[in-house]
Amino acid sequence: MDRILQEISAVGRKLEGMDNAMVALTAETRSMRLEIAGFQSQISGLDHRVMTVETQVASWTDRDQELLYLRSKLTDLEDRSRRNNIRLLGFLEGIEGADILSYLRDTLPKLTDTTFDPPLEFQRAHRLGPNSQDGKGRPRPIIACMLRHGQTHQLLQTARTQVPLRLGTLEIRLSADFSKETAARRRAFLSLRPRLHHLDVKFGLFEPARMWITKNRESQTFYDPEDLRTFLEGLHDQTQSMETMAQTP
Repeated sequence: MDRILQEISAVGRKLEGMDNAMVALTAETRSMRLEIAGFQSQISGLDHRVMTVETQVASWTDRDQELLYLRSKLTDLEDRSRRNNIRLLGFLEGIEGADILSYLRDTLPKLTDTTFDPPLEFQRAHRLGPNSQDGKGRPRPIIACMLRHGQTHQLLQTARTQVPLRLGTLEIRLSADFSKETAARRRAFLSLRPRLHHLDVKFGLFEPARMWITKNRESQTFYDPEDLRTFLEGLHDQTQSMETMAQTP
């Protein structure tokens, strides 16, 4: 009987230990649930923050596109406002005297060997940039805004066919006046001329800044110099591959 009582007591102690373990396990499980709930709350907060960031990035992308569009429109408007302007390089400082408009009105017909009817008329004209104090600097360009677009076009066309223009010993350059952005794109297009010649591509630069090319009787127009550069790189690789295949016996 004593042995049975001892065994029952031992079983009771084991059950009590199991109860204590269950209580500890329950407490640990409750703690883990609280931690998981905290993690879920943090993950939910992170999801919300990520969604907010993605929304902001999308909004910034839209704004960037809008800013690019507005910048393009402003450049276009600036170029349009300059469409009656001509830019003159090579005139010595002070050669125009006190009345630059009268000087240009008398000099440009002689410079281009062209008769204008009615006579040339200007709205305004001035030198660009600060005057060199010692008079030894490079002559500043002259910007002249003409009254009639037809006369502007006639002068520019004449300048293209009579390069170089000479006034005595002076070599004068006469060109259209473009915005800073357009002028930079035109320079970038013109820098590709050696590559275009090397690849036997016919080309032409049109106002304000677009390059027309023809290769194998196929014509394309490019508005971005980088797009043209990429196209020429592909054309160069294609040409090299064809040459390699032709040399392979």
